[in-house]
Amino acid sequence: MNEAWFGLLGFFAALLLIAMGLPVAVAMGAVGVAGYWWLNGWSGAAYVVGSAPFESIFPYSFSVIPLFVMMGVFASHAGLSRSLFDVINSFLGHVRGGLAMTTVGASAFFGAICGSSLATVATIGRVALPEMQRHGYDKSLSSATVAAGGTLGVLIPPSILLVIYGLLTQSSIGQLFVAALIPGLLGALLYSLAILVRTRFRPDLAPRAERTAWPDRLRMLGRIWPVVVLFATVIGGIYLGVFSPTEAAAVGAVGAFLLVLLSGKLSVKMLHASVVETAGLTGMIFFILIGAALFNFFLEETGLPQLLISLIETAGLTPFMVLLIILVFYVVLGCFMDSMSMILLTVPLLTPIVLQLDFDLIWFGIIVVTVAEIGLITPPIGMNLFVVQATAPGLTQGDVVRGILPFILADVVRLALLVAFPALVLWLPAAMG
Repeated sequence: MNEAWFGLLGFFAALLLIAMGLPVAVAMGAVGVAGYWWLNGWSGAAYVVGSAPFESIFPYSFSVIPLFVMMGVFASHAGLSRSLFDVINSFLGHVRGGLAMTTVGASAFFGAICGSSLATVATIGRVALPEMQRHGYDKSLSSATVAAGGTLGVLIPPSILLVIYGLLTQSSIGQLFVAALIPGLLGALLYSLAILVRTRFRPDLAPRAERTAWPDRLRMLGRIWPVVVLFATVIGGIYLGVFSPTEAAAVGAVGAFLLVLLSGKLSVKMLHASVVETAGLTGMIFFILIGAALFNFFLEETGLPQLLISLIETAGLTPFMVLLIILVFYVVLGCFMDSMSMILLTVPLLTPIVLQLDFDLIWFGIIVVTVAEIGLITPPIGMNLFVVQATAPGLTQGDVVRGILPFILADVVRLALLVAFPALVLWLPAAMG
């Protein structure tokens, strides 16, 4: 068998193992080592096992991952979600569907600090779902709003997924963060528009809440200044070149710790739980990175990326047609895998193709993460659907799935806009220089 086709067989074998429930890191690592052994014997496999794990996680730039994870963990313990929700609700709650739009806005802001979709869903869901239930909101609308709003945590910087994409493709993490700002805000706007349209035709889904007086609104605004300062410091510092993304992550982690300290919630127990959670999440990410490195050694040895490039050239496909195939592939894959696994499994394989087609890696990264967001809320295995169900007792999977379609359509519209108008992604990085 041709080595490149053997690589393709290995790719589908890894997908099959993941679909069977094997952990992603184990599936990729096992296929990578077995495939390399088949091609190069025991000595080759021993070399890969001895070198790849260290080489995959030792670079200094990877220290950005535990720092941003720690920033998100401290932000969760500081109780920022309730403050964000209350402030936005004071301005939008009296509008029909306002509590749902408040949930989207709070998810966007909290995601900007947290950087994790699953953490955003779990944290905002505990605040927003009881509030919407108290005001008589339909269960499918409220739960789907929390699930969809959580996807903004994947894109709005600082995003762990963008960090990993940048490390895999050797792209500027700072430029990726800046490039994600407009698409992230566009996503929040389109989600709010989807809620507005749906409640316009079905007013019974979202009764109006009480209007908040202006003095109370101004008083509540004072509660979120630390969030605004922390976000502006981290992202503004990167944009202005004051510090690197790694330094920004350290500043963000210290800033989030100070928020916990100012909130009066700091304790030995909470600090211990935060450190353990940070270590656990970082270990999980690094374990997946090691598995991906073993798998990528195997793929590079087979020459599979070069085979795919030659097939594209032979078929005479235009760059747009290839991009469309990649996007459909990601949407289908997102129904069965989580977003981080998709990025780690596919980006090393697709990067040579993207470069060959002369696509901008920053633009393609935002496109890929946007499609990964769609996968997070796509039945049957959209991760956010399960998290929101676990957050609210008595909520069924059917309740969440029934309300998710308008948000998926909003994501499709956003994806089409980003493909049709690349300047939506590339304008801010160009201004950043």
